[in-house]
Amino acid sequence: MKKMLFLCVANSARSQMAEGLARHRFRDRAEVVSAGSQPSRVNPLAVEVMEEIGIDIRGHHSKSVDTLDAARFDLVITLCADEVCPVLPGTVRRLHWPIPDPAAVDAQADRAAALQAFRDARDAIDARLQTIRALVDA
Repeated sequence: MKKMLFLCVANSARSQMAEGLARHRFRDRAEVVSAGSQPSRVNPLAVEVMEEIGIDIRGHHSKSVDTLDAARFDLVITLCADEVCPVLPGTVRRLHWPIPDPAAVDAQADRAAALQAFRDARDAIDARLQTIRALVDA
């Protein structure tokens, strides 16, 4: 079983959606974790757009990358775009998927635009997960 880690800054949106999607897509073929360099809370819009596709991440919580041991992961995927991604020291295979932070869209000002930003991030992550299926199955 492959061990995967998704990293971003707040561990509130992209990495949480990636964790939920990867768990759903890879099921028992991968152990999936997410974390951030400045963990906060899971964004309610991330929960909402994941529920739209039948994946429940309500039980997720933000975790700090500082509490993780790099040696236990086979693959680390960073999801930062404009911000500085957290670093997990060690020799582990790394991928970088620069996906814009959907939380940057102000949900108070335009909820529809914010939801669409979360959907776009979710769908971009899901498409990229399809490209690493062979890594998980190897």
